[in-house]
Amino acid sequence: WGVTEEHSQHDMSILEYNGSAIIAMVGKNCVGIASDRRFGVQHTTLSCNQQKIFRINDKLMIGYSGLVTDMLTLQERFQFRLNLYKLREDRDIKPATFAHLVSTVLYEKRFGPYFVEPVIAGLDDKNKPFITAMDLIGAAANADDFVVAGTNVEALYGVCESFYRPDMEPDQLFETLSQCLLSGVDRDALAGWGGIVHIITPEGITTKTLKGRMD
Repeated sequence: WGVTEEHSQHDMSILEYNGSAIIAMVGKNCVGIASDRRFGVQHTTLSCNQQKIFRINDKLMIGYSGLVTDMLTLQERFQFRLNLYKLREDRDIKPATFAHLVSTVLYEKRFGPYFVEPVIAGLDDKNKPFITAMDLIGAAANADDFVVAGTNVEALYGVCESFYRPDMEPDQLFETLSQCLLSGVDRDALAGWGGIVHIITPEGITTKTLKGRMD
């Protein structure tokens, strides 16, 4: 009657290997994106200052949940493509255009995908917020309130649905995003250990770090 070895262990998805929690949320002429800071190998935590959100330009950022090695590889590829775009077009890329670029790059590798789920947040030319999340083959899910990704999306969705309000000012958006992130990772053993929140406004990007539970 003993439990066999293969059934006693939870089969961890490769997307959960390093642990992550990403939230993007829309405000009034502003948008926010937040992530936890844990970097681990399954249940072993190696550091708590892992960068998971990257600046694309003054009005656009991308965050990644999933495998950290693929995240770094993809970010280098995107930076290369962005440099070419800037040389050719002599202007910053728009959020919707960048989302199509990310989706295309992911879909190109659909038979051997990058194990990441990107979240994109930014403001367009008219300072209208844009957020989208994708799966590992680039299928986008645009939203006009919030998107989440990570190892415990059920909890993240739950707190976001409770706390989100339309037309939040940047300070309110920061407070809401912070509470959603910290509450959402409280019951996730693979994410947390502090957080970082970026608020994108027409004037620029404001970044603040959060202290979180370290257990």
